[in-house]
Amino acid sequence: MFKMRTLALVLIPGVLAAQAQFDLLLKGGHVIDPKNGISAIRDVAIKDGKIAAVDANITGSATRTVNAAGLYVTPGLIDIHVHTFAGGMGASYASGALSIFPDGFTFRSGVTTVVDAGTSGWRNFPEFKARTIDRARTRVLALLNIVGNGMGGGNDVEQNVKDMDSKATAKMAMAHKDIVVGFKSAHYQGPEWVSVDRALEAAKIANLPLMVDFGTFRAERPHEELITKRLRPGDIYTHFYLPSVPMLDDANKVRPYLFEGRKRGVIFDVGHGAGSFVWRHAERAMAQGLPPDSISTDLHVNSMNAGMKDMLNVMSKFLVMGMSMEDVILRSTWNPAKEIRREELGHLTVGAGADVSVLRLERGRFGFVDVYGGRKSGDRKLTAEITIRDGRVVWDLNGLTRDEWNGLDNKYNAQGDPAWDGTLRNDVRARR
Repeated sequence: MFKMRTLALVLIPGVLAAQAQFDLLLKGGHVIDPKNGISAIRDVAIKDGKIAAVDANITGSATRTVNAAGLYVTPGLIDIHVHTFAGGMGASYASGALSIFPDGFTFRSGVTTVVDAGTSGWRNFPEFKARTIDRARTRVLALLNIVGNGMGGGNDVEQNVKDMDSKATAKMAMAHKDIVVGFKSAHYQGPEWVSVDRALEAAKIANLPLMVDFGTFRAERPHEELITKRLRPGDIYTHFYLPSVPMLDDANKVRPYLFEGRKRGVIFDVGHGAGSFVWRHAERAMAQGLPPDSISTDLHVNSMNAGMKDMLNVMSKFLVMGMSMEDVILRSTWNPAKEIRREELGHLTVGAGADVSVLRLERGRFGFVDVYGGRKSGDRKLTAEITIRDGRVVWDLNGLTRDEWNGLDNKYNAQGDPAWDGTLRNDVRARR
């Protein structure tokens, strides 16, 4: 008798799922999908890890229906500048001293895809792949550092010109086309263009974009030359609002070379970090018609515990500077997807993978801090209510995808929760 009853309880979730047209239905949220030109109240249905429908009123049955009224429903956020290779190279970016494992910091911020920005090079990329990429539930892509040992810290690693091998770097990238989306030149201190030039050579060989963190600004290699001559259309300059960037003239006007770079097709990325965002630059550039092309965090231990905090905090800064919600979402989803040439991401097209963020725009009194400690007050702030990765709920701040508990424990034992992540659900059952 007991065995038969147990079998019936296990089978019920499968029967329920088979009867439903959709796995998950988000009802009545404000959908912002920049690729498809949508900014309106819509329903979003998910089936088998894919977007099944986006419409004004979806009436099909669903295993789980969520009331998203008053919330924003967007593609899963894409952060193209993070550091997630917690390897073993001393107290550096390529170690747990600065880099973080992604899953604990992405989903709670609505982020479903990250790009590790050059923490590994061709020599230690296999270790990065094994340690992080293959284990993470976050989609982790990578820019390979032109330095073979990546951001190993110290002049003996990151300034080692002999380890800047264009061909070996390009070869590793081409062997991992599913993961490597470009290259990175970073932190170079010398007066020569060697780091940028060799990274560009690798980018040309592999036909992929280059991201540059200019490192030490020097008269021998002017930033203006980087933006107007060296970088190609589609290449990315990150740390756009870094204090060292020669952005403003003596009258606080944005210098013309930056507008020229945008016309050439150079991408300007935020890359906030612990030292690369100041209100002095960001507010003036925004007011004078030079917003960033993409919003990113430069996530690492120091930045997340300082003014940067997380992706939604950085996005909120642009909201309080006057950028529209639609433009903030564009620069956090579809634009970065195009920049890394992964146009299957960053939108809610029917048939696309169901990476979805459900965001709440909170109203109140908030403070936002730049890397110098300057505080700007704001009356709005984004938080993540639900994050969905490949159709599975991986973050649910207030349990909106869950049933209200009413003391009937057997209800949960019998039905489970098909909207919740399957791996987690199976683990819970195994412990029973």
